[in-house]
Formats: sequence, structure tokens, C-alpha cells
Amino acid sequence: MALHHLWILLLCLPIWPEAAGRDADSRIVNGILGESATFSLNLQEPQQVQSVAWISKTSVAFVAVEESGIAPKVTVTHRNYYERVNISVPNYDLVISGLRMEDAGDYKADINVQLPPSTITKYYSLQVYRRLRKPTITQSLMTSVNSTCNVTLTCSVEKEEKNVTYSWSPLGKEGNVLQIFQIPENQELTYTCTAWNPVSNSSDSISAQQLCSDAAMAHRTRHTRLLSGLAVLFLLALMLPAVFLFLWCKRQQGVSHQGRAREHGLFYGAVLG
Repeated sequence: MALHHLWILLLCLPIWPEAAGRDADSRIVNGILGESATFSLNLQEPQQVQSVAWISKTSVAFVAVEESGIAPKVTVTHRNYYERVNISVPNYDLVISGLRMEDAGDYKADINVQLPPSTITKYYSLQVYRRLRKPTITQSLMTSVNSTCNVTLTCSVEKEEKNVTYSWSPLGKEGNVLQIFQIPENQELTYTCTAWNPVSNSSDSISAQQLCSDAAMAHRTRHTRLLSGLAVLFLLALMLPAVFLFLWCKRQQGVSHQGRAREHGLFYGAVLG
């Protein structure tokens, strides 16, 4: 029991002394947000284990093995890990459930063994990822000339995640952008984009027939808009001179009316005088 309390006290110290038998290789542990991650000790003789201290940015848990074959005494040593830590038996692997993004980081396990009496230190790096949702394929730079359509496809996931890679089948292309020169003979093809991260993958597909019909429709739409624009310009070119002529005539009529009114005024003035 005294040894148990001593270990917990050491876990609270700001500096952890380096132990003998250090394993310099850091193992990558990939976890999924909201799910669990397992830190495997991979011990050849787990029955020799006396205790295991798990440490990250803070202390995590202390495992005291009282007797072989009996469940170890597990003390969670930081509030962030309450009700989220389990120790698997008989290998004493650490399991953290309900993973959070802030759980990511470096971990280590200091393992005290009986024979020979020593401490083995194992190092881990936990990466936490979201499960990828279905990606979206968007089209751009669509042209259609001589029954050949030129389409640029862009594949993306809803939220920009870290360590996401993309691949296209059946072309075997890497990257999230794919440029296609589609001819009528390949209308039956289907292009599939798959997004990958270390814990999941998801795909979306689009048919070549849909691509080229969309490209042709876009081309017709642009052509129709161009013709509509030209028609509007032509009508404006016809209407503007007519409007200017109408305004000029109205102005001239106004000048004529003013002249006649002035003449009538002079005439009546002479008569009355």
C-alpha cells in the first residue's frame, strides 16, 4: 500500500525521472473522435508486472497489480479521464473511451516488473480524427467541342480535416482535382472519388454521361445567354436613336409654340395700343 501511495505522489511531481530500459520508439495510436483508443504494452511476460503509471500532458492513471489473476487496482489520477479509462487484463493495456480532440498528444507508460527488477518505459503518440463524411464532387471549366467534353472535377469533404488524401478510380489518379477529356466512346464510365484519413474513408461517384450532358447543357446555356445579350444590345441600338429623335422633335415643337405665342402677343399689343 505504501508503494501505491508513493507512485501516486511521484505522478504529481512536475519532473518525471527517466527510468532504465527506455524504449525510444514512439508508437502511433490512431483514434476516432467519440470512440476509443487502445495503448498496447505488448509485454512478453505480463505476469511479471507490478505496476504501470500512465502519463500524458498530465498524469492519467496508476495501475497496481496486487496478485496475478486478480483484477488490478486502477486509480485515475486526473479529472479529464474520469470514467473514460479502462485497463485490459492480462496485458494491462490502457483504453481511453469517449475520445476528445484535446486527448491527442504524447503518452508514456512506466512499467515496473519483478524479474529482473527494472522499469520499462514505452512511448506513444495519440492522433484523434473525425470519421469522414461522404465527399462532394463539383464540376467546373466545362466545355464541349466536337462531341468531346472537357470537365474539371473537384472532390472535397464537408469540413477540412487533417491528413486527408484523395484518389480517383478507375484512373488511379491521386489528389482532389481531376481533369477529364471525355469522348463519346467512354460514356459508360463512372468516376469515383475516395477520401481517406488514417481511421476512415468515404466515396462519391459521378457518371461520364452525366458529366457530358451537364457540359453540353452549360455550353447551350452560355450560348443562349450570349444570344440574349446580343439581342438586347441590338434592340437598344434601334431604340436609342428613335428616343433621341422623339425628344428632339418635341423640343422643336416647343420652340415653335413659343415663337408663335410671342408673335401673337406683339400683334395684340399693337392693336390695343
